[in-house]
Amino acid sequence: MKLSTPLLASTALLAPSIPALKIATSLQWIEHTPQPYAIKNFYKGSSTATLSSGGVANLASGTQFDLAANAETQGLKQYANHKNIRLIYIICEVAYRLVARKDSGITTLADLKGKKIGTMPGTSALVFVDKMMSSVGVSSGQYTVVSGNVCMKAPCGSGTFPQMIKDKQIDAFGIWEPAVELGIEALGASNAVVFQNASLYREVYSLYSTTEKLNDPTMRKDIVEFVRALNQTLDVFTNKPDTVYSTVAQAVGMDAATVKAVWPDHKWSGTWGPDLIDYIVDEDAYLSKTDKRATIAKADLEKFLDTSIIAEL
Repeated sequence: MKLSTPLLASTALLAPSIPALKIATSLQWIEHTPQPYAIKNFYKGSSTATLSSGGVANLASGTQFDLAANAETQGLKQYANHKNIRLIYIICEVAYRLVARKDSGITTLADLKGKKIGTMPGTSALVFVDKMMSSVGVSSGQYTVVSGNVCMKAPCGSGTFPQMIKDKQIDAFGIWEPAVELGIEALGASNAVVFQNASLYREVYSLYSTTEKLNDPTMRKDIVEFVRALNQTLDVFTNKPDTVYSTVAQAVGMDAATVKAVWPDHKWSGTWGPDLIDYIVDEDAYLSKTDKRATIAKADLEKFLDTSIIAEL
C-alpha cells in the first residue's frame, strides 16, 4: 500500500540521520588535495564526508572530528600527550627543499653557517632545516632562523620567503612547496642553489584518527571507505597527474604550471615501509628536546603506527 504524503513526511522525520565523517585538515597546501578529490569522485561511505580547516590537534582537543591530516611532526607533538591518536595512512611524502643565494657566497650547506635562514618555527620545516644543517656539522645556534610567510602564487608580497630572499633579507629558506619553487624563480636559476636530501628529512603527510573512533564499528566502516577512496585518488595522482594539475592549482590558489614543476617532489604513498618506525623514533628524539619533554618509547611509537585500516582494504 502506498503511503499518503503526510505519512511519508512524518516517516522521513523519524528516519535516523547518519552523522557526517568529519575531517580536520590544512586546506591551503598541495598535500591536502587528495582528500577533496576522493570525497568528490570516489567516497562511498554510509554518510557524507566534510573537510574543515584544522589538523591533528583537533583530535586531541575534542571528539567532534573523526579524522585529521597533518605532517608527522604535528602528529608526534600531539601523540606525546594523547596516546589515543593513531597514524593510519600516508597521503603524501614530500622531500622538502632549501634554496639559497649564490651571491651570498653559498655553494654548499656548510656555507650557511652564520647566515639568515627563513623557515617556520614549530613546524616540519624547521625540523627539515635543522636536520639539513646538522648533517654538515652546523648546529642550530650557528645560524639565525628568520620567520616569514609562504607564497602560493607570484607575485609574492612583502614578508613572504620568496620576496625576502629576493630582497636579501634572508640568505636562504626551507619550507614546503611551492614557496621554494617561487623563490628559485625570484632569484633566477643562475643565482639559486638548491639543497634536498630525502634520506635526512621528508614530510610524512598523514591521516590520523583515534582509538575511540577506530573502535566504533559504524565509524570504522566509513573510515575504511574514505581510505579506499584515497587509494583510488592516489592512483590518479601518481599515474595520471596531468589530469589533476588544474584541479590542485585551483584548490590551493596556484598556477597549474607551478603545480607541475613541484609535482616530482611529492610521492603519493598510501602505506609505509618498515623504515618509518626508525624515522619517527629519530624525529621524536629531536622534538623531545625542542619541546622540552621526555622521548616517547619505541613500543608506544609502534602503537602510534596503526596498519589495521590499510589491512582491511
